[in-house]
Amino acid sequence: MKEILWLVTNSLRSIIKNKRRLFTYLFVPLIGILIGIAVYGNTGPTTMHAGVVNEDHGKIANDTAKFVDGITNVKVTNVLPSQVKDKIASGKLDCVIVVGSGFSNSAMNGNPEHIEIISIKGASITGFVKSYVNTYLSNIAGLSKAAGGDQAVFQKMYELYRASDFKVSAQSLKDTSKNNDITNQTVGFLIMIMLSCAGGLSEIILQEKENRTYLRLMSSPINSRKYVFSNVVVNMIIMTVQIFITLTFMTQVFHISTGIPFLTMVEILMIFALAGVGLSLVITAFASTTASAGALQNLIMTPSCLLAGCFWPVDIMPKTLQKIADFLPQRWLLDTFTQLQKGHSLSSLSLNISILFAFALAFFLIAIYKFSRGNNVRNFI
Repeated sequence: MKEILWLVTNSLRSIIKNKRRLFTYLFVPLIGILIGIAVYGNTGPTTMHAGVVNEDHGKIANDTAKFVDGITNVKVTNVLPSQVKDKIASGKLDCVIVVGSGFSNSAMNGNPEHIEIISIKGASITGFVKSYVNTYLSNIAGLSKAAGGDQAVFQKMYELYRASDFKVSAQSLKDTSKNNDITNQTVGFLIMIMLSCAGGLSEIILQEKENRTYLRLMSSPINSRKYVFSNVVVNMIIMTVQIFITLTFMTQVFHISTGIPFLTMVEILMIFALAGVGLSLVITAFASTTASAGALQNLIMTPSCLLAGCFWPVDIMPKTLQKIADFLPQRWLLDTFTQLQKGHSLSSLSLNISILFAFALAFFLIAIYKFSRGNNVRNFI
């Protein structure tokens, strides 16, 4: 135990002395938060700018313009007919509602005409405005039919309709999907950095073999099993600090609501950290030099993170790639987070947790077997 503690302390001391490496391990994962905020942080409701050309100036025409102005997230500006093309082409207005002469009379007769919506942004804009305007005009047409062509009765009914105390109020619900997307983006980036960190720390084993430090250590009371175990402990310490720093910044500094309890996130990421350490040891076991270890890391870790959906939703990928992603530990970690955000309890996701543990166990067993079969000075155990 004393030898392991000395190895761990010595490794941590060397990492702390290397300021560049320490900064990379601990603070680069925070970039994932900034990327998530940049990508998903401005997805809230936006204000639509609509122009109104009122060539009728009748009461119903004026009331229709006021009704459009009262729609949530719609700002109305009165424009002249000569300004329509310029306002639309320059993007200053999303659409223009043209109320032609005779609109009020046609609305009172139960057949609203002489109204047009102009936009170059397509049905996403015109359809939104039409849905509100058509509902409003259909109510007026209903009043006209109820009045039976009697203008005095229509005017009385219309005034009562406008003065009605019955109102429909709209409340905006907090969009939690944005925070969930930022969380998944951050965790995806953190996964990539954790794997890179584990790979870099495990490469130290090969470096110390190449410069004969390992041989000198083996001539002391330290054996190969203690040496590897100390490397695992150092990996877990560094990744634990990474996890706490990233999650603390995300929840306390950027105030992002993850929808998952803090300690639950830590526990799940710690399980994945074991799988990451195991994978790095497998790469180290099969690599003969630090150069080949780096090449294997780039060949395995980066593509697997891309396939697992660390940088984009896995749902946008083809079905074949989605099936391949099911064989990656990163995918099961992200799926666990997604299910927890949907309201599932951690106990109901025992399969996901078991699979993460299975990945970790499989990687460690492969690494131990490969090390035990080694017959040159670069292999051990």
